[in-house]
Amino acid sequence: MRKKLYLILGCLSLVLGAIGVFLPLLPTTPFILLAAFSFERSSEKFYRLLLENRIFGKYIKDYTQKKGITYKNKIIAISVMTLGMGKGFLSMQNIYGRAFLLIVYLVVLTHILKLKTLKEN
Repeated sequence: MRKKLYLILGCLSLVLGAIGVFLPLLPTTPFILLAAFSFERSSEKFYRLLLENRIFGKYIKDYTQKKGITYKNKIIAISVMTLGMGKGFLSMQNIYGRAFLLIVYLVVLTHILKLKTLKEN
């Protein structure tokens, strides 16, 4: 039963991550990492497919196995996040929504900055 729940969570996370590529307010990376975490516990086949994916595979391996990301990827992640969250922040009229976005932005920014910086191959 636990494996099935992890498999469902992994599939749902992967779909949300894919949608997040096109929707600025929905973060891609956390959902893809959650999918990897879930597939690792439920389906060796899906986990392997995700790690071998030409788009996400290297980033997932760096994050999960080497516990870091490259300097270039830190800059890209922070830039994309700033643009997406900034657009959402400016277009949002609700003060609580803006506060929420700002808190999420600061937490994720802190996490990215604290990650070990890997040397590029």
